[in-house]
Amino acid sequence: MSVGLLIITHRPLAGDLLRIAGEILGGSPPGVEAFEVVNDTPCEQLVAEGLRRIDRLEQGDGVLVLTDLFGSTPANVATSLQNLRANVRVLTGVNLPMLLRTLNYAALDLETVAEKALQGGRDGVRLCEHEPQ
Repeated sequence: MSVGLLIITHRPLAGDLLRIAGEILGGSPPGVEAFEVVNDTPCEQLVAEGLRRIDRLEQGDGVLVLTDLFGSTPANVATSLQNLRANVRVLTGVNLPMLLRTLNYAALDLETVAEKALQGGRDGVRLCEHEPQ
């Protein structure tokens, strides 16, 4: 993986998504970390931990941060990370299709990986219709 991936969510979503993706893909992908947030943790502490993780994941190609709910504590932490580090992009509304798309295209440049992830997330949300009987 060239683009690092940080998944920041309410606990235990990030770890669960990463575990399931690993089961689907046949192993735990490198260059990916799950960061699970507890809402009563001070924001400064969460941002500091996020920066440590971004610095660990950044290998020169940037870091994509996937988070669960826009406007929530995990998303606010992710936005702070994007504002504090140049080569970071944030997508909210993480789902399994978005994560799998990210992992499958992680060798591309950061902007392309972000677009692929966004497309995967959108395409993965469907209304399943009843089949005619």
